Amino acid sequence: MFDFSLMSLLAGIPGLIISMVVHEYAHARMAVTLGDFTPKLMGRLTLDPRAHIDPVGLLMLFLVRFGWAKPVIINPSNFRQPRRDDILVSLAGPLANLLTAFLALFLLVLVSQFGVHLSQGTILVCRLIIIYNINFAIFNLIPLPQLDGSHILKQLLPRELAWRFASLERYSLLILIVFVMTPILQYVFVPMQQIIWQVFAALIELIF
Repeated sequence: MFDFSLMSLLAGIPGLIISMVVHEYAHARMAVTLGDFTPKLMGRLTLDPRAHIDPVGLLMLFLVRFGWAKPVIINPSNFRQPRRDDILVSLAGPLANLLTAFLALFLLVLVSQFGVHLSQGTILVCRLIIIYNINFAIFNLIPLPQLDGSHILKQLLPRELAWRFASLERYSLLILIVFVMTPILQYVFVPMQQIIWQVFAALIELIF
């Protein structure tokens, strides 16, 4: 069962906001770097949460643990290599989440190495920043239309198959609801989380 205690909700706010903002900013930054200035013109090339947070999507995250941020709009025709660059833009968000999660874990370990005492509340906030960023990365890599994974898969598929795959978009919301309301996602999240934690642990051990 989810923990809906006031402490848990308050401690989760930084993690939710950071994971959303970092994710969308990374999309915008990569798109601009690759030649599409649409995100910059729309005010998305910023770390200001107000530019990325969808109030309804954030509220849904708190209520049912399923929500969304404002999607970064891009124009692939501005890219030099549209298929390759669309993949890079799609990967930028999840990778930024994983980097943020690792940096938060690294800082926690570094602080403990110096014997600095942190309150239980601070530790909980940091742990949730790590967990939410990992989960945000995994969820967005699911190859379902509107998620980053679908953009990657669509660009890798032959053109005819890509069009057929894109036709699933009309059912994407229904499929997402089924995923969220059933244990199906656990079969994706659990093994992926284990792999990511193993990689993080190996890197931390290598550093320290």
